[in-house]
Amino acid sequence: MRRLKQRAVLALAVTGMLAGSVAVSSPAEAVASPAEACGSNYHEIDHHDLGSVATIHLLYNGTTDCVVTSKKVNLGTPTHVLAAIAKVESDGSYSFINDPPSTSTKYAYYAGPVKVNAPHTCIVWGGAADPGWVMWYSQPSHCG
Repeated sequence: MRRLKQRAVLALAVTGMLAGSVAVSSPAEAVASPAEACGSNYHEIDHHDLGSVATIHLLYNGTTDCVVTSKKVNLGTPTHVLAAIAKVESDGSYSFINDPPSTSTKYAYYAGPVKVNAPHTCIVWGGAADPGWVMWYSQPSHCG
């Protein structure tokens, strides 16, 4: 009987530790601001609202541009949301860096950060979000 009690106490202790570790862990996606998602020394230089669905934020730290699309609705529920950025090449071409890279991925709070090192070079930036897959992309901009 004593051995059974010891096992029960040990099982409860392990269960309590596991429950505590689950309770203190939080989703990697939950951050306070787009600047926090991009990292230190970033500040917002532009943004575009996707109506009441989301906001696309463009941030810069002096050399690197960063885009985060933050949801305004369905927070905490995984839905489709996209952040995109591209450096405009000298021939006018560009290739987007997207988050998520796969259309099957959904996020609970925001997409991004996506970054491109483009000092003194134009960029194209944008994003999209559900519900309704509202989408917006800039023309080449922020060239200096």
